[in-house]
Amino acid sequence: MVTWRVLQRLMRSQVAADGERRWASAVAQAPVQARLLWLPAAGTGARLAPGPGPTLRPQPRDGVGDWNEVLAETVKVLQCGQVVAVPTDTIYGITCLAQNSEAIRRIYEIKGRNEKKPLAICVGNVEDIYKYCKVTVSDQVLRDLLPGPVTLVFKRSDELNKDLNPFTDLVGVRIPKHPFIQKLAQMCGEPLALTSANLSSQTSPLTTEEFRDLWPLLGLVVDGGPIGNMMNPECRLGSTVVGLGTLGKYSIIRPGCAFVATVKILQDKHGLSLQS
Repeated sequence: MVTWRVLQRLMRSQVAADGERRWASAVAQAPVQARLLWLPAAGTGARLAPGPGPTLRPQPRDGVGDWNEVLAETVKVLQCGQVVAVPTDTIYGITCLAQNSEAIRRIYEIKGRNEKKPLAICVGNVEDIYKYCKVTVSDQVLRDLLPGPVTLVFKRSDELNKDLNPFTDLVGVRIPKHPFIQKLAQMCGEPLALTSANLSSQTSPLTTEEFRDLWPLLGLVVDGGPIGNMMNPECRLGSTVVGLGTLGKYSIIRPGCAFVATVKILQDKHGLSLQS
């Protein structure tokens, strides 16, 4: 007789195997298209190195091009329905336009991700949150937490693409404290779907080299250099995920890298209580 615990293990193994098969299929079908573009420091420029495919290496070019050049190229690739890799304030992520259903499907294929696992959205300004979420906290709570390494989970509004997380009425929203992705979301004028740039169940990446296997599946890889301290495991925890669906209460869905500071703001400053 198969016990429930054994059955659970078998089911998990099957889900993992299905994810690996979907990822292998995506790799086999994908054209080699990824381009690697350095995000220049202030006052410098960058261009794509010549040649095809994901073996491209960026070459610096002084005085020509800047962040705006990289941003414009990234917006163009996103608007073509492709998935791109970008730096955030926590880890490297992959992103697409959240209102593009085909691009959403593509993210799941790239990661080999369980389709029942939700994607967060990223917006450029606090004001944008009200368009896509049913906000239950004061505006000051939002501004005390965002931009920052925090994902806030609210009930979603009807403005959000119904093909994004169709299995739930909730959505997590981020405004990373990173000038590139903030400006990118502002320039796109619509929410970005955002998740970590790795295969599901693998370590969250702090450099573009750590997800090199995904490059052939991406339209563009924006390299902003290493994020955080690679020797510190806490730097790979990702954002702190907070449930704010109930008025006056909060829940911690994932402690993440900003747990202590987030709880201090919610409880000590704004008087929210932990939902039991």
